[in-house]
Amino acid sequence: MTPSYKPLFSRALGLDPERLHFAAHSHHLWPDASFDGQVRAWVEANHFADRKWDLVFGEVIPEAQKHVAEELGLPDPDTVVFAPNTHDFLVRIVSGWETKPVRILTTDGEFHSFRRQAERWEESGEIVATRVPLEPFNTFDERFTAAAEAGGHDIILVSQVFFRTGRAIGCIDALAALAKPEGPWVVIDGYHGFMATPTDLSKVHDRIFYLAGGYKYAMTGEGACFLHGPPGFCERPVVTGWFAEFGNLSGPPGGVQYREDGGRFWGATFDSSGLYRFNAVRRMLEDEGLTTADVSAHADRLRTRFEQALAAGACGGLDAAEVLNPIGSGEGPHARFLALRHPDAQSWKARLLEAQIVTDVRDDTIRFGFGLYQSDEDVERLIAVCKRLF
Repeated sequence: MTPSYKPLFSRALGLDPERLHFAAHSHHLWPDASFDGQVRAWVEANHFADRKWDLVFGEVIPEAQKHVAEELGLPDPDTVVFAPNTHDFLVRIVSGWETKPVRILTTDGEFHSFRRQAERWEESGEIVATRVPLEPFNTFDERFTAAAEAGGHDIILVSQVFFRTGRAIGCIDALAALAKPEGPWVVIDGYHGFMATPTDLSKVHDRIFYLAGGYKYAMTGEGACFLHGPPGFCERPVVTGWFAEFGNLSGPPGGVQYREDGGRFWGATFDSSGLYRFNAVRRMLEDEGLTTADVSAHADRLRTRFEQALAAGACGGLDAAEVLNPIGSGEGPHARFLALRHPDAQSWKARLLEAQIVTDVRDDTIRFGFGLYQSDEDVERLIAVCKRLF
């Protein structure tokens, strides 16, 4: 039996006790600690009033930077900067390559924050994109690395874990070896990797950009996205906010000055409550003695039980689906959700929702996500409902 961490989520679970939420990869429920962080943000904003930003930049942001740096093995927390969403960072990074069109190597499986923007940039002539197909995935690392090594690209952008299939790449080190301040720049979208699977960037921190956020596995909700910007890369993004002009500045005489650390990617005024929630959740995990490896192991045990039941035919007709990301040996980075491809994925999701089981679907792929607020009993109920419905 796996231990239960439900008491850490008593507020969220208590709002809908009959619901089983198996979409932790899509909209993670918030632990009670995040409520305390939200309240603290309100109290301090009103208590400190005009001095609020001194507190935010003097205490809240440095704490959040420290948490991100510790999670990713970054030696300098000052390379980390925050924004309401990762789209902001994508726009700023691409803006920093001043020769147009920007030549970007990417994949056909990136999340919509980049997919849509890239398509519009192509329409306007801002970029030229080369997309390496994800399938067949067993050769993806070799094919994508070969395309990167062939040269001719200014920016290389790829997900650490792909949002639709849950498959993880293993070529970050090889891509980092190609990165140079004069190009190419390597950008890793870590949204389905950060705090989902242990991630150590200590050997590549000086060569890659890494962006992610708190909406999913960091259990923080919206508005707490971050970027790690390696020193010397994209020193003067064209899209820039006025917060980037506070601190140690550099730039041409009489020109626009930029911070010399990750703060060169700052935008403008933002809602800091997400960072309060993030800090509170990280403190909770520390108090509970829980690392990302521990949380991932808990989720893996639950996912493995569901996957075994699926393989044994105990989930009804779900066994007709193609399992896109079998957990296998459990070694290496992997998603905290199970992705099943089938033409009936949309109707399966709808029928499960009628039974008060929340999942997530992307086109013809239904995804079952696992996290701290689920227990063995929850998985057994999920299995039983699937057997009855399908």
